[in-house]
Amino acid sequence: MKRVAFVTGADRGLGFYLVRFLLENKYTVFAGRYLPEVEALEALKAQYQDTLMLVPLDIGSAESVKEAARSIAGSTGHIDIIINNAGIIHQADNATMLVDMDDEAMAQLYNVNTLGALRVSNALMGLLLQGKQRLIINISSEAGSISRNKRINMYGYCMSKAALNMQSSLMHNHLRKLGGQVMVFHPGWLQSYMSGEKNMEAPIPPEESAYKIMNIVQDHKKYLGEEPVYIDLDGNLWPW
Repeated sequence: MKRVAFVTGADRGLGFYLVRFLLENKYTVFAGRYLPEVEALEALKAQYQDTLMLVPLDIGSAESVKEAARSIAGSTGHIDIIINNAGIIHQADNATMLVDMDDEAMAQLYNVNTLGALRVSNALMGLLLQGKQRLIINISSEAGSISRNKRINMYGYCMSKAALNMQSSLMHNHLRKLGGQVMVFHPGWLQSYMSGEKNMEAPIPPEESAYKIMNIVQDHKKYLGEEPVYIDLDGNLWPW
């Protein structure tokens, strides 16, 4: 049986390189595409015509997620890995004083970073349970670790990632009884496009992070236990 994966936020950055790794390792990949004007996926599609499927997807929209799930189910009877990579930050979230709090920005962050991943996992659960690996990978952040928190701002982003971590624990409790698991990754400080332009101040290229994550994922069964793992690029387990 062919191995099948689904990746959200696949247009560029970490998501793009996660897709490329999976294709190079003989997976059939459904790539959730939010930005059709970004051409990197088109070039990759030309190289992997039979094993890369581009799926329009806005994880902030319940209808978009349902439509994507219907499209995927029309092409495959199973999924082995779901990678919830898509996420956002918001400039209004940089305020350090609570008097400057932007409720709408925080709600948007929660809708995408937390509920978006849950929408995707829930919509594709039937297909995941038909696969052999039954693995969900959630891309979180050190910003979601309560025990390691040193920040004084980014309330919305940090809380959205902490809630994603709780979601991962709940989902893992469900999946492990069915032979599956959830892994949560802190991908490092990436040269990402989350602020709109590529952040070159960050030290880690997204391709480096993607390949380290997926090399750890290849041994995912050794991490299977009662708790989901919250892990960094060096394979270190993080406290929640």
